Amino acid sequence: MTLAIDAVSVDFGGVKALHEVTFEVPEGQVCGVIGPNGAGKTTLFDVVSGLRWPSAGRVVVRGQDVTRVTAVRRARTGLRRTFQRTQVFGRLTVADNVLAALDWRGGGGGLAADLLALPSRRRRERERRERVAEVLDLCGLTALRDAYAAALPEGQRRLVELARALADRPSLLLLDEPTSGLDADQTVRLREVIGGLDTTVLLVEHDMGFVMRTCDRLVVLDLGRLIASGPPKQVAADPVVRAAYLG
Repeated sequence: MTLAIDAVSVDFGGVKALHEVTFEVPEGQVCGVIGPNGAGKTTLFDVVSGLRWPSAGRVVVRGQDVTRVTAVRRARTGLRRTFQRTQVFGRLTVADNVLAALDWRGGGGGLAADLLALPSRRRRERERRERVAEVLDLCGLTALRDAYAAALPEGQRRLVELARALADRPSLLLLDEPTSGLDADQTVRLREVIGGLDTTVLLVEHDMGFVMRTCDRLVVLDLGRLIASGPPKQVAADPVVRAAYLG
């Protein structure tokens, strides 16, 4: 089991943003989190990624209790996240935005390797550049590799953010409204990319057509409570879900 959310609650004063939410995401599955505005979806993502600690409950990633583990440590163990608002480095090129995701591993050999241009350093740098090229191709960004991220429209910036999240081969990928700003062709590519990943994906999305075609299972929140979970068709037919969200 890649992710287990166990009775997670988040309180903001007297408001319960999440109330005893419990669900699991098996290895390699794509799980969609849906619900009306204010349901607690982004709060849940903040809890899973470590930006917010829950008031109660546990978050377990690949068998490890990470409830009180920082976001940085979670990222170092393979968790990656994108956000509702794109977070790119505008003054860097597309390729350098993606390369930045690999910099934390270092180049090998420290300053001496830089000054002496040791073979180990050159090999590590070549491997990183090859990975960047691979991810750019996967996301349809090769032709834009030398463009500055700030000059790109919203849809392409979102794909840059996706490429950066994929660069370090995450074991758990969180995508927050990934189709926002994408045109029809980009949305198709996104679905193909997600479908071809060998990783577990948790995504928040309002495009129900995309959700139904992409996800293996759905989790539905309403006013901070889990009201349904299961295969997409089963969840979509649930009268409680239809009343709360699908209409």
